[in-house]
Amino acid sequence: MARHVVGGAGRGEVGAPRLRHFGAAGGVTGSCHLVEARGMRFLLDCGYFQGRDSVRKNRAPFPFDPAQIDAVMLSHAHLDHCGRIPRLVKEGFRGPIHATRATKDLAEVVLLDAAKIAHDDFEHWRRRSGRGPAPVPLFEEKDVERALGQFIDNRDYGPRGEVHPGIGLSFIDAGHILGSASILLEIDDGPGHRWVFSGDIGNPGKPIVRDPTPPPAADLAICESTYGGRDHRDMRASIAELGEVVLSTVRAGGKVLIPSFALERTQELLFVLFDLWEKTKLAGAPIVVDSPLAIDATEIFLRHRHLYDEAAAERLTSDPNPFRFPALSFTRKPQDSKRLNTLDGPAVIIAGSGMCTGGRILHHLAHHLPDPRTAVVIVGYQADGGLGRRLVDGAKEVRIYGRRARVRASIDTIGGFSAHGDQDDLRAWVHATAARRVSLVHGEPAMLEAFRGTLVNDGFDAVVKGIGEPVDSPEPRS
Repeated sequence: MARHVVGGAGRGEVGAPRLRHFGAAGGVTGSCHLVEARGMRFLLDCGYFQGRDSVRKNRAPFPFDPAQIDAVMLSHAHLDHCGRIPRLVKEGFRGPIHATRATKDLAEVVLLDAAKIAHDDFEHWRRRSGRGPAPVPLFEEKDVERALGQFIDNRDYGPRGEVHPGIGLSFIDAGHILGSASILLEIDDGPGHRWVFSGDIGNPGKPIVRDPTPPPAADLAICESTYGGRDHRDMRASIAELGEVVLSTVRAGGKVLIPSFALERTQELLFVLFDLWEKTKLAGAPIVVDSPLAIDATEIFLRHRHLYDEAAAERLTSDPNPFRFPALSFTRKPQDSKRLNTLDGPAVIIAGSGMCTGGRILHHLAHHLPDPRTAVVIVGYQADGGLGRRLVDGAKEVRIYGRRARVRASIDTIGGFSAHGDQDDLRAWVHATAARRVSLVHGEPAMLEAFRGTLVNDGFDAVVKGIGEPVDSPEPRS
């Protein structure tokens, strides 16, 4: 194991708080931010890298000693925010993990699913000859179980609690996915610093979750920038476009393939497709959720209805409802998933992963991309270097499981379904903080620079730091 490269104050020493980004710096995935305050070390998120060069990045040694991390504050349960926590535990982290109750529940199914995929990949390599030694899984189910035992069952959102004497923690509804939170840190170190971490800020007006709650005032804001340089298409227009693509495809006898994130996006799509089914019956086409993770997540959604907006909560009291109607089915077993590729006639298949980096969507794409009657509907962010991005960028041929697949299907990108707020939403979030310094993370370089320029024009001291570069904390307001 390579040596850890981050130095710092000795245990128990108290100095000015410090911040460094060790993921989602100059890129979108791998969220991981080290806070050093009052002689303690905390992580804001510890997520997977996805897309280009992700295997190397996820396997690289941590630039800090996991055993010297005192706690993790987790913003939400997407894999790029929580995916390396079991590895952190495997390598010595023994502190508490602070998260909302819904985030804890969702992280359990996400991390167990990731462990299973890692195990299956390991077995796949082990069975093949002539490919060299199999890569050891990043973590195993036992590491996930140990990590889950370190979660602190916090309230959902609300007033301050202490994570350490003199360090307060509050969760603020980020409106991104179920249980997602922005994190307010109040550091009582004499001057009294207030830092707020956005996590991922939601796209207002979506089905199910409430709109983001404006953050409180802070000295330092750490803000995501996924769409910092552009605005989304109107949600109503996006829903109408999805309806047109789905109806035209099924009426022509084709398959609609929707790569979808299991958390939130799949459930939101079911709300939209339920409305379309009630109005049109979709030419009799079945709608299939082909993702064990999405099935488990949907069950968790039903346990946390108190986090829905009023309209969504009311709709689930009806029969039929968006999670239970005649055209809808769920496939959990692999053999049932494989049988979907032999279906005669039209169908709408929602499968993970949302970025086409793994999961059952790959089998469906390999089978149906050569068919010009197929429509692949992209409804979420696609990381640079991933299969989804290559499809969006117009690739005529792709490789899936080592085999070439011609792309004759239509590729329809519908941006209004993003779970991330756009530039206007992020800008409003920063303005609400009135922060004296803003550190921008979780964005590709063009988006980071575009958003930084916007904030500088608004009068903010906005910075974009690279991996491991310190972010100076501004002096607190008197």
